[in-house]
Amino acid sequence: MDEFIAGLPKCELHLHIEGTLEPELSFELAKRNGLTLPHRTVEEARAAFSFDSLTTFLVGYYEGMNVLLTEPDFYDLASAYLAKAAAQNVRYAEIFFDPQAHTSRGVPFDVVIRGLRRAILDAERLHGVRAQLIMCFLRDFSAEYAMATLLESLPYREWIVGVGLDSDERGNPPAKFEKVFARARQEGYLLTMHCDVDQENSTEHIRQVLQVIGVDRIDHGVNALDDPALVEEIRRRGLGLTVCPVSNGFVTDGSKADAIRRMLDLDLRVTINSDDPAYFRAYVAENLQLVRDELDLSRDDLVRLERNAFEIAWLPRAVKDAYLAELDAYARTA
Repeated sequence: MDEFIAGLPKCELHLHIEGTLEPELSFELAKRNGLTLPHRTVEEARAAFSFDSLTTFLVGYYEGMNVLLTEPDFYDLASAYLAKAAAQNVRYAEIFFDPQAHTSRGVPFDVVIRGLRRAILDAERLHGVRAQLIMCFLRDFSAEYAMATLLESLPYREWIVGVGLDSDERGNPPAKFEKVFARARQEGYLLTMHCDVDQENSTEHIRQVLQVIGVDRIDHGVNALDDPALVEEIRRRGLGLTVCPVSNGFVTDGSKADAIRRMLDLDLRVTINSDDPAYFRAYVAENLQLVRDELDLSRDDLVRLERNAFEIAWLPRAVKDAYLAELDAYARTA
């Protein structure tokens, strides 16, 4: 089964590029930029990746990205992830990036996106992995700052497929950003939002992303299972849910594999993703292995998870069909 998972054509839809910053690269960038890190060695840095909640994770996450300052830094960051993704046979990825986490430090938007874009173009040429960018707003900043960031993104509209919302959910409901996402929709962006696991007012926030924001997809979202009406609306609208089992195990009481099983049984379009793999020590293949082990998934189940991902990807129908044909061919012959 490990060999089957290794060769399985994969689609990753919930991946924060800043969360792929491995300690080795962090030390390299710190040296390049004349910075001193709080840890002396890669081993010490990796040992410090210990979190017990979303809040404690976010502290380390934002501290870690201080080494990202120049366009080559962002290029190297994205290139490293895309090479790793290609090695795990990820055929297509949609990549979150957090421009406000950089512009708030004085790093220009243009520097961030040009580095990421150049890495995406090179990865398709060098590795055959295709990717698109999703720009996330940080929900613990103001809606006005989010709107300013949205307007700043418009000259790069062709490089960004959609917008999302992430960071600390406490006291920052989706409705806070209703006008920002309405404007993003007008500008042609597709919409998604994080509904993190077991947060305060989780089901109310999922209701808001469905009925106030009108999203095209939900990131995480397992607490929808607490309300049958939400489950029915998600299923009726054919919305996908991008679940991240390994990261769940770091910031909640477990991987929520049981919720993934329920979603499959309810015929929801659940997908498996890696979230912030450098911090959680698991890329998409390892996440698939975890749910395979915890749920005793069959090959058909694993193929179904990837079929869900390709189906809900923000791609033209013909491109989806080509990936699905590749997936079906693998399932028949592997």
